[in-house]
Amino acid sequence: MQALIIEGAEVILPDRLARVSVRIEGGAITGLDAPRDGARVIDAAGMILAPAMVDIHGDAFERQLMPRPNVFFPTEAALFETDRQLAANGIATAYHALTLSWEPGLRSLTRATEVMEGLDRLAHRLTVENRVQLRWETFCFEALPLIERALAGRLAPSLAFNDHTSMAVLHPGTALQDRPFDHDPAFPVADLSSPEFFAKVADRAKRSGLSQPDYVELIAAIWQRRPDVPGVTANVAALARAAGAPMLSHDDTRAETREYYHGLGSRLCEFPMNLTAALAAREKGDWIIFGAPNAARGGSHLGSPGAAEMIGRGLCDILASDYFYPAMLTAVARLRADSGASLPDLWKLVSTHPARASGLADRGEIAAGRRADLVLIDWPEGGTPAPRLTLVAGRTAYSALSA
Repeated sequence: MQALIIEGAEVILPDRLARVSVRIEGGAITGLDAPRDGARVIDAAGMILAPAMVDIHGDAFERQLMPRPNVFFPTEAALFETDRQLAANGIATAYHALTLSWEPGLRSLTRATEVMEGLDRLAHRLTVENRVQLRWETFCFEALPLIERALAGRLAPSLAFNDHTSMAVLHPGTALQDRPFDHDPAFPVADLSSPEFFAKVADRAKRSGLSQPDYVELIAAIWQRRPDVPGVTANVAALARAAGAPMLSHDDTRAETREYYHGLGSRLCEFPMNLTAALAAREKGDWIIFGAPNAARGGSHLGSPGAAEMIGRGLCDILASDYFYPAMLTAVARLRADSGASLPDLWKLVSTHPARASGLADRGEIAAGRRADLVLIDWPEGGTPAPRLTLVAGRTAYSALSA
C-alpha cells in the first residue's frame, strides 16, 4: 500500500489542535510532519482530522434487520448497510449491542446467532471493524453456549449485563429510574394479569411477533427463573473474566447495583439512570457511559440524567451512538457549541476513552505507532460537521472527497 500523507487540516491531537501533516504507511500512523518521500498527498485544508470514533454500544443495526415491525431483511444485506452507515459517520470500530434474549423475534438467540455468523463470514468484505457487545438478558440461560462461543471468537466481544425482565415486570407505582436493585427480595412487581400490564408490554409483544396474551404468559414463566439468576450471572461473569472481555452493567439505578457488578469484574457503567448510580461508579473509578443522542438532543428521552450535565460534573467518560450512528459527531458539535469545551477533550468521549475502556490500546488517538483509524471532517465554523473521509487501518472505508 502506497504511503499517504494528509496535510493542511487542523488535527485533533491528545492535548491540542495543531496544523500538522499525518503520514500513514502499512496501516499505521508513522509520523507527524514527516517527509513526503513519494507518498500520495491529500490536501485537507479547511478541514479537521480526528481519530476515527469507537462506538462502544450501538443497536441501530436492528433497523436494518427489521425496518418495519416483524418485516425482516436478509441478514447479510442488513450488515452491509450497517457497515456503510458506520463508515460514513466516521466510526471505525463498532460494538453492536446484540441482545441475547429469551424473547422470540428480533432479539432472539436465533437472530443473534445469524448476526454473529454473518459478521464473521463477511469480515473480509466489511470496511470497518465490526465487533459485538453481548447484551445478555440475565434471565436467558439458554444463551450460555452462544456466549462461550463468542468469547472464543476472532474478535473479542464485550459483555453487558442487561435485566429488562425485571424492568418489564416492575410495579407501575415505582419509576424506572427509582427501581431497587434487581435482586432485591422486595422488588415491587406488577400484577401480570392486569390490563395495565398487558398495555405496558404491547410494544415488546409486537417486536417478538407474539400476541399480548402469549407474551404475558411467556414472561410470567421466565420470571419464575428469578431465584437462579444470580448464580447464572456469576458463571457468565467468570467466563468473561477468563476471556479478558470488558464487562458492562446496563441501566443501573442504585449504588448497590454498581457494587454488585463491579464485584463480578465489570468496570463499565452503561447508561446509569440517576445521579446515585453515576456517583457510585465514579467512586469506584469505573468508566461511565451515556448515550450520544442524549447529548445531541439536549436530554434523555427516558428522563435519565442529561449527558451534558454529567460531563460537566465529571460523571461521563464515554458517549455511545446507542440507537443513532450520527449522534456521536452531532453530540460533540453541540457540546462544543454549548459549553465551549476544547475539541481535544470532547473528542476523547467518542474515541480515546471508549478505545481504552475496551482494551484497544492501538487506536483512539493520533500519534506515531497508532493504527491509522482516522476521520476527515468538513466542519465550517458554526456549521454542522460532516465526515468526508474515513480510514480504517489506513484503508479507505468511506470517501466523499471531491476529485
